[in-house]
Amino acid sequence: MVEKNRKKVCIIHTGGTIGMARTAKGYAPQAGFVKSTLSEIRELNAAEMPKFDLIEYSPLLDSSSISVKEWVKLAKDIEKKYNKYDGFIILHGTDTMAYTASALSFMLEELTKPVILTGSQIPLCEIRNDARDNLITALLIAGNYQIPEVCIYFESRLMRGNRAKKVSTNQLIAFDSPNFPSLADAGVKIVLNDKNIRDPGTGIQMFPIQEHPIAVIRLFPGIQFQLIEKMISSKIKAIVIEAFGSGNIPGKNAAFLKLLKKAQEKGTLILVCTQCLRGAASLGEYEASQELVKAGAVSGLDMTVEAAVTKLFYLFSKGYNMEMIKKLMETNLRGELTEHS
Repeated sequence: MVEKNRKKVCIIHTGGTIGMARTAKGYAPQAGFVKSTLSEIRELNAAEMPKFDLIEYSPLLDSSSISVKEWVKLAKDIEKKYNKYDGFIILHGTDTMAYTASALSFMLEELTKPVILTGSQIPLCEIRNDARDNLITALLIAGNYQIPEVCIYFESRLMRGNRAKKVSTNQLIAFDSPNFPSLADAGVKIVLNDKNIRDPGTGIQMFPIQEHPIAVIRLFPGIQFQLIEKMISSKIKAIVIEAFGSGNIPGKNAAFLKLLKKAQEKGTLILVCTQCLRGAASLGEYEASQELVKAGAVSGLDMTVEAAVTKLFYLFSKGYNMEMIKKLMETNLRGELTEHS
């Protein structure tokens, strides 16, 4: 009877460190390796564990090679198999995991089930690894808890996917959610933070996004704005500026002001995020951000750049006009930002 009532989870393996094997040229993805390794983990057969099916993509990709095409494929596969499973796990490389999680959070509208991305810093093939615990705990959460969000699970924390960032290349705590608390914490027990979890939607609706010409500019002292100004054309739909502090810029720099003016004339959306890990962009708070206000820039508030870029892809793909996109970029759609009070 227990077997009959066990939940069922779909695991989609896209690639990444978690499923790599040792080769003569170093760690590399190997078809079939994850399937054979999972069959050796006895805990996966425990009564409290959900049953699972494994789907392995071909070719397996390092996450630095994952693009919009793969995001859409993931979203379509989840939509197609949605009614067969209680939750979904995506095994993914860590480098662009936050981008994929953010993109899926916008594409998978009206979500009612958990979609959890996880991976590892050390592959399953090593005796000492973080992969095994990340996978087992992600499976337990995906199968046994109603969390209708796209999440990232890593090293004892379940984070909202569009709030997470990779913060370390060599520590096991590879991800953080700087501006939003955990959805769940896995210590001795798995504890849900119910007040942080979004309400379920009405039933999945998948909206495929498309690539759009967007530029990301990170400011630094001495940046040569003349070089950037040359790339501004009517083809560029949006510029995401990673500004200093709460949205400050070199407001006395003639070349930068010329760039802003040209972007405004071309109808290019200017979105301002902060370079800081915590906090928000607040345009007009300091004199140093007044030129952005004059140029009609939009504040990214406390969104991550990953969420900002994928949200722009999503809204441009929806076909909204520029004024609506500006409004929605400052509107909380999937828990990706904290709106002004």
